[in-house]
Amino acid sequence: MLRETRHEKLLRILREEGVLPVVEIARRLQVSEATARRDVSDLSESGRLRRVYGGAIAREPVERPFAEEEVDDLPAKEAVAAGAAELISNGETVLLDIGTTTLQLARLLHGRKITVVTSNLAVYEELRSDPEVTLVLLGGEVRRNYRSLVGQITRAALREIYADRVFLGTSGVLADGRVLDTTEVEVPVKRAMLGSARQAVLLATPRKFPGTGSARVCQAGDIDMLITGRESDPATLAAFREAEVEVVEV
Repeated sequence: MLRETRHEKLLRILREEGVLPVVEIARRLQVSEATARRDVSDLSESGRLRRVYGGAIAREPVERPFAEEEVDDLPAKEAVAAGAAELISNGETVLLDIGTTTLQLARLLHGRKITVVTSNLAVYEELRSDPEVTLVLLGGEVRRNYRSLVGQITRAALREIYADRVFLGTSGVLADGRVLDTTEVEVPVKRAMLGSARQAVLLATPRKFPGTGSARVCQAGDIDMLITGRESDPATLAAFREAEVEVVEV
């Protein structure tokens, strides 16, 4: 395999799976560990990946400000959010993930007699003055650019929560059903949310197929329902249905 071809294959693997140790990189590329280390070093020096102890991780893209993300693809986000809002009954406890689609969902929950638990500061700001909504803000480290809470404190708080549903966002969904995020630090919180709810609902606009992201959050089988647009990739939707996920196209 040519060096350039090998480098592109390695970057593609890292984008799909996140961090990999050198020994696994060597196995995937069918080269020696010495060659794998040279490839990692070359790509690190050119800024195309980030070296970590014993391996490598895809370099995270520059994160856009939340305000820019909020208005991008807005009609599709509003449609998905409307489909999600129809699931929620009065008296329920719901977990809302970070992101701009969950913010659109929050905007449809005013006046509802429900409990909303969130690590999303934009959701908190949207609902904090509504007397009908019981609002629980998870603690943790503040990520100012993306208006979210992360870290051990956030995950510890989620261990004390059991919600009727979690509404999860994503930056990308691969054809085999892998759900991705662009920011590695958000992934443990998302996984903790999945373990803290009776039903897991993934919200994904058509642009998220395949979207972006290098950190794997979960597989299709970890999701109970996918709400998306009718323009989403049919093959990916078929993979979710094969995993016995209810797919709702809005």
